[in-house]
Amino acid sequence: MGIEVNGRKVEWVKNETVKYLLRRMRYTFPLVVVKINDKIIPRKDFSDVIVPDNSKVAVIHMISGG
Repeated sequence: MGIEVNGRKVEWVKNETVKYLLRRMRYTFPLVVVKINDKIIPRKDFSDVIVPDNSKVAVIHMISGG
């Protein structure tokens, strides 16, 4: 059992939400986009969406520049 986060294999945790996965992985950026198996997860759903086993998770940090 395991998931892949940004290309890195990590342990899968049963019933872990996107919110808690981000916390566990120490992603503290204020603006991130999360995709699970190429499906974008709306920010408002981070506390409700459970990360399934064997999934590929992409966490994209949004930055701005000038």
